[in-house]
Amino acid sequence: MAIITISTDQLADIQGHGEQAYPQECCGLLVGHEQAPGFFIVTRIAPSPNMSKHNTKDSFEVDAQVRFDVMRALENTSDDIIGHYHSHPDHPAKPSETDMDMAYEGQFIWLITAINKAQAMETKAWRLDQTTRTSEPLTLLVSEAGDV
Repeated sequence: MAIITISTDQLADIQGHGEQAYPQECCGLLVGHEQAPGFFIVTRIAPSPNMSKHNTKDSFEVDAQVRFDVMRALENTSDDIIGHYHSHPDHPAKPSETDMDMAYEGQFIWLITAINKAQAMETKAWRLDQTTRTSEPLTLLVSEAGDV
């Protein structure tokens, strides 16, 4: 099973973003690297406005400009975009059918935060396979900022 490590501050920022966006889904990118096979470290997050042209209460789309800016900033570094995060307003922190439909990049990590009545409840990490329509949970480790 793969492991993803994120700092308490990064997780708090993601959860805060979800609470602020409620009752809409929030979204953003996870930047980091694979330190060892199956062991990923998030070094920063890149929040994005939700650009979905569908119902933003149950769908998200990261702003293309945010993604391009992050990609440009990561040139000649050891970091890369390793996934994204989004919230599920009044739904559990597990992949939805909409998420599965949007899982185009199989290597991406999906961090999902459940928001219940504008309060962040739990965050879980997943890998999605659109072809088989399966999801694999990842172990989410939260550590102090200096430990990541």
